[in-house]
Amino acid sequence: MTFMIPIENGNGVKNAEADSQRTLYPYVTGTSVVAIKYKDGILMASDMGGSYGSTLRYKNIERMKAIGKHSLLGASGEISDFQEILRYLDELMLNDNMWDDGNSLGPKEVLNYLTRVVYNRRNKFNPLWNTLVVGGVKYGEKYLGMVSMIGVSFEDNHVATGFGNHLARPILRDEWREDLSFEEGVKLLEKCMRVLLYRDRSAINKLQIAKMTEEGVTVSEPYSLKTFWDFKAFTNPTVGAEGSW
Repeated sequence: MTFMIPIENGNGVKNAEADSQRTLYPYVTGTSVVAIKYKDGILMASDMGGSYGSTLRYKNIERMKAIGKHSLLGASGEISDFQEILRYLDELMLNDNMWDDGNSLGPKEVLNYLTRVVYNRRNKFNPLWNTLVVGGVKYGEKYLGMVSMIGVSFEDNHVATGFGNHLARPILRDEWREDLSFEEGVKLLEKCMRVLLYRDRSAINKLQIAKMTEEGVTVSEPYSLKTFWDFKAFTNPTVGAEGSW
């Protein structure tokens, strides 16, 4: 975006051309990320859709990445901003490794760093248009938190972004427990993702589930969920509706 800045310079006002790039609104976006703690670590799920406006333009976008030895990052929102964040984190991890002191950044440090980055960009009116989820395990301690595009962050036993914050969190509040096995955790995440597939127009039936333990990160191959579309509310949604429509 190019605009003209009026500059007062003695004899009058002259126009100086200045180039300034801003993300005024997101272009290609990913929808919800859902993550939980389970007995051995962290589980995180997201689909692979990328929406260009309301069009599901891309169907092979990975939105979960391993960060260093101890952390897993998931993102919803603008895909290009997510790629920029990954470049920041690559540089952060490289600088950390160069110390060669036997220590490495954990998930709590990564989330604190991202909170500072997105809050800084928000204050410059040039936000990174993402909601980020960070989970990990370090020294046997499980950690899960998230940060919004304006720098609001918190920790919890389960988190979700986008529509998942409205549709998946109620399910997690009812069914999550601390001693979930891996199989039970995957089943719970699949239930959440199936509800999101039914109710979120930007969701697609192609997802990945990532597991983070002391041994590291494992991301599943993309797969689809079994669905059922013959519910009465789906086949004839206007039955019983009142109004001019």
